[in-house]
Amino acid sequence: MKTVSFAIPCYNSAEYMDKCIESILACDEDGRNDIEIIIVDDGSVKDNTAEKADEWQRRYPETICAVHQENGGHGAAVNTGLAHATGRYFKVVDSDDWLDADAMRDVMAYLRRQCELKDPTDLVVANYVYEKVHEGARTVMRYRNVFPDRQEIGWDEIGHFNQSQYLLMHSVIYRTELLRDCGLKLPEHTFYVDNIFVYLPLPYVKSIYYLDVDMYRYFIGREDQSVNEKVMYSRRDQQLRVTRIMIDSVRLPEDVPSKKLERYMENYLSMMMCICSIFLRLEKTEENERDRAAIWQYLEEKNPVLYKRIRHTVLNWGSNIPTEMGRRFALSAYHIAQRVFKFN
Repeated sequence: MKTVSFAIPCYNSAEYMDKCIESILACDEDGRNDIEIIIVDDGSVKDNTAEKADEWQRRYPETICAVHQENGGHGAAVNTGLAHATGRYFKVVDSDDWLDADAMRDVMAYLRRQCELKDPTDLVVANYVYEKVHEGARTVMRYRNVFPDRQEIGWDEIGHFNQSQYLLMHSVIYRTELLRDCGLKLPEHTFYVDNIFVYLPLPYVKSIYYLDVDMYRYFIGREDQSVNEKVMYSRRDQQLRVTRIMIDSVRLPEDVPSKKLERYMENYLSMMMCICSIFLRLEKTEENERDRAAIWQYLEEKNPVLYKRIRHTVLNWGSNIPTEMGRRFALSAYHIAQRVFKFN
C-alpha cells in the first residue's frame, strides 16, 4: 500500500500543472516509491493537459496515473481521484498550487510512521500559504491556537478557532478509508465543493495531528479564479447548492460527538450562510432577494434550533439588515474582511 495518494484535478492546466506535479514528486525524494499521483484530466479541450498527463505517466509509471474523463467539474475530479486511490492517506492538490519540500519532509515522515500502526491518525493538518504571486505577497494561515504541535488529540482537546480560521482543503490530509466510510461524494459541475470536503467527514474523525509547517502553497490572484469576487457572484447559485448540501449532510448537534466540534461546524455553516447573503446583495434584484429568503427558509425548515442560533449571530444579523442602508453595510463589511483576511 502506498503512503499517500495525491489527487490533482486538472482542467486546461497545461500552463502550470508541471510545477504542481514536480513539487509532489519531491515528497518521494528518498526513493521509497510510497506515493502515488493521480492526475485527473477533467475533459480539458483548450490546451494539451491530456497529453501532458500521459507524458508524466509514461515517465513515472510506478508513481503517476493519468485518468481522463468527461468534464464534471472539481468535485467530479476529486471523486475520481478518491476512487483510484490506493494510499493509506488522501491529499488533494489543485493544479495551480504546489507543496513545500521542506514542510513535506516532516509531513511524510509522520504519515510513514502511521502506516506501520493498526489505528493510524484520521486527520493530519498543516499550514497553508496564500501566494499572491503577482503582488509578491504571501499570508500564512496557521493553527497554533487550535491544535498542539505534533501531538495526536481528539476534538475535545482542541483550542478555539478564530473567526477567520477554518480547515480548508489545502490544510488537510485524510485517512483514505475514512472518506470512503463516510460516503463522501462531491456534486458535479459545481464550484466551492471544497467546503463539503472539509465539513462532511469531520464527525467521523476521532484523531487529529497538527504539524506547524507551511505545507501548501495556494496560488491566488487570477481573474478567472473561483474566489474572484465577480466570479463568485456569477456562481452564486452554486454557493447556494453547496450550502444546502452542507445543511443536509450533518445535523447539528445530533450528528456531532463533541461540543467543540459542534461549535466549529456551526461557525463554519454560519460563515457559509453569510457568504450566500452577501453575494445575493451585491446586486439589488427581486431574484436575489427571493434566493436570499429561500436559503434562510431552507435552514429554518431543516433545523429550526440551528437557524435561530445562526441567524442571530452578529455576522449574519449584519449581513441581512433590511433596507438599502443594510445592504450597503453588508457589502462594506465584506470588503473590510477581504482586506483583513486576504481571501481574494
